[in-house]
Amino acid sequence: MKNVIKVSALCIVTTMAGLTGCKKDSDEKIPDAVTIKTPAGGFTADRLKTLKLSTETNITNGTREWKVDDQLVSTDSVYYFISDKEGTYQVSITVSNGNRIATSTATIQVKNETVAYKRNAMKVFDFQPAPGQFLNELPMWESGITEAQMIARAQDEILANRMVSLGTFGGYIVMGFDHAVMNVPGQANFRVLGNGFATWSEAGIIEVAVDANGNGLPDDEWFEIAGSEYNKASTIKDYEITYYKPNEEKEPVTHPNFPYASDMEYIKWTDNKGGTGYVYKNSFHSQSYYPQWKGNTLTFKGTKIANDKIENSSEDPEFPYWTSGEFDFGYADNWPNSDERSAIKLDWAVSKKTGQPVKLSGIHFVRVYTGLLADIGWLGELSTEVGGAEDLNIPKK
Repeated sequence: MKNVIKVSALCIVTTMAGLTGCKKDSDEKIPDAVTIKTPAGGFTADRLKTLKLSTETNITNGTREWKVDDQLVSTDSVYYFISDKEGTYQVSITVSNGNRIATSTATIQVKNETVAYKRNAMKVFDFQPAPGQFLNELPMWESGITEAQMIARAQDEILANRMVSLGTFGGYIVMGFDHAVMNVPGQANFRVLGNGFATWSEAGIIEVAVDANGNGLPDDEWFEIAGSEYNKASTIKDYEITYYKPNEEKEPVTHPNFPYASDMEYIKWTDNKGGTGYVYKNSFHSQSYYPQWKGNTLTFKGTKIANDKIENSSEDPEFPYWTSGEFDFGYADNWPNSDERSAIKLDWAVSKKTGQPVKLSGIHFVRVYTGLLADIGWLGELSTEVGGAEDLNIPKK
């Protein structure tokens, strides 16, 4: 009996070496699909805890729209769901590339936390101050104290509602909450506590981060809070400065016109703009201004605000009256804590890479660094002081 092989007009049969191949009349169409990956623990979360949602899809180069109860909340590839109220929520993701579209939905159960959250940041993860007249005092350093111990001391001060000094430009502190500070759109979400008062701003730049990898550490991408000076031509982005450890035994350099300065050439600095100068030592603080647990140089990077609000309103050269005017919004230690202008909106967050606004559903970590580089007569250098941070979504007790 003969072997009979039926071949369509578009099907080619190859019998050489026993191989057979065939091209179909048309490629098989794979259905458009997107799936929300099931997160660890399923689609449940405590109130004010983040639930990381991501997708699998066969649609390439597609845009994404995440919605919660039919309200658009994100266009990112990953969405961090947060709710401040218990209940059932419908989350959907739609992926589209213009020609193809797919949608998937999930139901998320949010329940109340078993232990009440703290309104204030309770953890200090890092403390790296720049030189300043309150260094080694706020908090106190003693011989033999290590960097890890200084970070712990900074936390002790914050938890006791006391201040730590960040020194001059670049010095910073990193704090964390025991929950996610939720972005309630259009509202102020948190405040960094400082000791600002009328006509005296020592503005600190604020950065925020989400615990994206879920390890409880501030090792994810940082976003900058774009304050009122962010887009001004006088503001310098990517500013970098290096401070050099001083010889505390050297002969001090004084000047008759600056009787308050005990050493005009105390701590040298250089920057990436060709600038150089000194943090001078004043007669009111005699301890070392350089963090004694650090090495011979300190380098900091960030956004530097112009010093154009610093003024001397006195005509008497022997009795200057210095002021450092407040900036409109978006900084730490800028307005008094009781002033609503000291509050921060997560809507102001921007990407540090692109400068473009980002939509954050909430954050876990706050980093603050001194945003000014200025010495003000007998008052010494401008240095941001920080006394903690508070979630404005949680009422005071």
